[in-house]
Amino acid sequence: MLCASLAVVGLAGCSDGEEDPDAGTNGVGKLSAARIQSKSRKAATAADSVRLSGSVVSKGATYKLDMQLTGDGGSGEVRSASRTFQLLRVGEQLYLKADADFWTSGKESGGKSDDAAAGKLDGKFVKVPKGDQSYRQLSGFTDKKLLLDGLLTLHGKLDKGERGKTAGRRTIELTGDKGAGGTLDVSLDGPPYPVMLERAGGAGVLKLADWGKEFKVEPPSKGETVDYGQQLPSS
Repeated sequence: MLCASLAVVGLAGCSDGEEDPDAGTNGVGKLSAARIQSKSRKAATAADSVRLSGSVVSKGATYKLDMQLTGDGGSGEVRSASRTFQLLRVGEQLYLKADADFWTSGKESGGKSDDAAAGKLDGKFVKVPKGDQSYRQLSGFTDKKLLLDGLLTLHGKLDKGERGKTAGRRTIELTGDKGAGGTLDVSLDGPPYPVMLERAGGAGVLKLADWGKEFKVEPPSKGETVDYGQQLPSS
């Protein structure tokens, strides 16, 4: 009776059984796929920090990442098929920490001197010289802008996919080439941050979380560092 009365006086608004999927969201779900992508990139760029975890396939190698990144550096763990190591970058200063096996793997001699040297490096931060061939590759794992610019790219025609939930957030899916070019879940709750990425061609799946969470990178203490004095092993 109440709904009928309201309709008569022009105050219609009673539910017809269909809920508004954008109710209580940030509203980006109503936008075109291109505009959602643009707003998501802007939100990601503006955020001071992010935690990025998952897998990345690059040049035939698979890397498992768990990195916390800021505009001035980052820290976390990288695992490949043969190596596991931690990275810490503060500005342009890059440090690597690994166990003794990391420092002896790939060496042909395997002598006592190598084992002794590896023992001194075990669990210590080693500063990576900017001139070392590994610097550019390793520092790339700690570079928020570089990683996001390279990873948050969908290939082919961009479309909106399904709405759903990712890591507890309501999301809208963006697809490239109907999914073949990758998929990206964008948050409908709060800022439109990217929260999950499936890269094209099975090149990895990444979770993006802790956007804007306070996180500082600081250089290790002298007691935690040691000089390596030669070219670092290839990762």
